[in-house]
Amino acid sequence: MSATSPLHLAVALDGAGWHPAAWREPQARPHDLLTAGYWADLVTEAEHGLLDFVTFEDALGLQSSQFTELDGRTDQVRGKLDAVLIAARVAPLTRHIGLVPTVIATHTEPFHISKAIATLDYVSTGRAGLRVQVSARPNEAAHFGRRTIPPLRIENLDTAAGRALTTELFEEAADYIEVVRRLWDSWEDDAEIRDAATGRFIDRDKLHYIDFEGKHFSVKGPSITPRPPQGQPVVSALAHGSVPNQLVGRSADIGYVTPHDTAQARAIVAEIRAAQAAAGRAGEPLHIFGDLVVFLNDDPTAAQDTKGRLDDLAGYTYTSDATVFTGTPRQLADLLLEWQQAGLSGFRLRPGVIGHDLEAITRGLVPELQRRGAFRRAYEAATLRELLGFARPANRYATV
Repeated sequence: MSATSPLHLAVALDGAGWHPAAWREPQARPHDLLTAGYWADLVTEAEHGLLDFVTFEDALGLQSSQFTELDGRTDQVRGKLDAVLIAARVAPLTRHIGLVPTVIATHTEPFHISKAIATLDYVSTGRAGLRVQVSARPNEAAHFGRRTIPPLRIENLDTAAGRALTTELFEEAADYIEVVRRLWDSWEDDAEIRDAATGRFIDRDKLHYIDFEGKHFSVKGPSITPRPPQGQPVVSALAHGSVPNQLVGRSADIGYVTPHDTAQARAIVAEIRAAQAAAGRAGEPLHIFGDLVVFLNDDPTAAQDTKGRLDDLAGYTYTSDATVFTGTPRQLADLLLEWQQAGLSGFRLRPGVIGHDLEAITRGLVPELQRRGAFRRAYEAATLRELLGFARPANRYATV
């Protein structure tokens, strides 16, 4: 079986793995989770597997097994390093793989983030992206004291109050992305002259006010950081509902979606494509990646046993917004290629146990896909945009 076109593959890195008891596995390195070396090792392994990019999870509050509340548990990993700073630390240690940290738009400022991601793009020589996320957690809002978010359980999301909050948060995220994108363009590519003989370092006429005025932000500009090497680093977002699907269609370069079968994948893709067309972006490239949590082993029973053992340690059966896959790399390849036919152009895999499943992806799944002609055998581009098949965009403020 061969794919109609090569797949794009990414890995979502989070602590010791996506299962809350993963840190107790023999392959885990719980003492290293807050070290630079740990993250460098993970990204190096992902690059060994020729993956398009890695994403780094982040949050503005402690992890929790509850949707919007702290759970008080002390038997699971708690605490994170800053995702943008991890990406910046590992960037010089890698050469090809994209680096996509998570940013919480609800409580951060787009001016700061635009400059941080632009800096990451310089440090990585054109391999930066970001994943925009919203937060509906009252405890995270309390860290900043600038807004109040009402308590809301996951089962109440489909109420009037839940829909109103969701809509507001994602409308704010759309404005956030727009501000960030305008700031990246606020310097023209040739704004820096750097002519020591004449004493001219920049051409002030090629720095632009963005003058953004919206419900959530008022930003003058320009940025203090010159336009990034990619022009526009790659913007991505997770979508598992109509409102976030609209954000992806309107504002993102990559959307991560969470279907549970081929029919659902096809329906989600159709909804995002419709939102993209409604936003006037029908001619622009937009990747839709399927998200899966994966527990892999050459023996499918062993993969199931690993998850079962971890469930026992956690005290409950682990579930996710995404499909939880247990099986062999070959079986996973079958599933990915089947879902590709529904319109997904790539996949972001969440290793259940990073110490085991990351290598199962890079050294098991990737060779299997290569044998089927469905994945690259070498990196063929210098920047993340190029790797994903995106052109470098023109600057919106430049005079032709």
